[in-house]
Amino acid sequence: MTTAQLIAQIKKKQSFLCVGLDTDVDKIPPHLLKDDDPIFSFNKAIIDATQEYCVAYKPNIAFYEAYGLKGWQSLEKTINYINTHYPEQFTIADAKRGDIGNTSTRYAKAFFDTLDFDALTIAPYMGRDSVEPFLAFQGKHTILLALTSNKGAFDFQTKKLGELELYKEVLKVSQTYENSKNLMYVVGATKAEYLTEIRQIIPENFLLVPGVGAQGGNLQEVCKYGMTKDVGLLINSSRGIIYASNQDDYASQAAKKAQAMQKQMKEELAKLSG
Repeated sequence: MTTAQLIAQIKKKQSFLCVGLDTDVDKIPPHLLKDDDPIFSFNKAIIDATQEYCVAYKPNIAFYEAYGLKGWQSLEKTINYINTHYPEQFTIADAKRGDIGNTSTRYAKAFFDTLDFDALTIAPYMGRDSVEPFLAFQGKHTILLALTSNKGAFDFQTKKLGELELYKEVLKVSQTYENSKNLMYVVGATKAEYLTEIRQIIPENFLLVPGVGAQGGNLQEVCKYGMTKDVGLLINSSRGIIYASNQDDYASQAAKKAQAMQKQMKEELAKLSG
């Protein structure tokens, strides 16, 4: 999916919501455990219930790898289901990969070619030659970790290297990478006060913003400081939507949560157009 197609979907749906599919077998409704593939059964119902209110889905790969081959098969069925039934959805593999040379290329082939995700999260710590192999895939997006929403972000990301904090150096230097037009960045909603300075460095790139909802991030603050003329934001919510209920009504309750967020996003988009 191109950036232009993503922007078109945002405008059409009046939403920039990304639903995180962090599917934990210990948290899904107990009756699903009788199914042959409880993870996929849960994901399918959540996707069907929320797809009209969101523009993206983001499976966190660790929640699938934890179950070995069966978990990987659940992931494969999930991405195939989205691509077949809701091809307008932007799909993100939240895998946080990153290595040099052929290793990065193999990671990229796994998620971009074999599984056909639109985007993949990447840790930038190893630098240019660990990121550019991902950027070489046309029509795919590399989402660099820049300023994350966890407490440990302050251990390294905000430390100064000369005049700039490390996360700003990541933003600045990565713009010189080959095919940097394919870059997006992770910026946590709990770090909304940093967005003004971030936008001075990357005024147009899309930001994937986790941390709204369960982690305490504020949607209005993120939009105020991070939104661009083309929106430029994908706001992720995982637990706050998919675990709205662990009873038989789990899908309908997830839909209500997604709809409520979409309504808020529509209001923010109205400010942009107004």
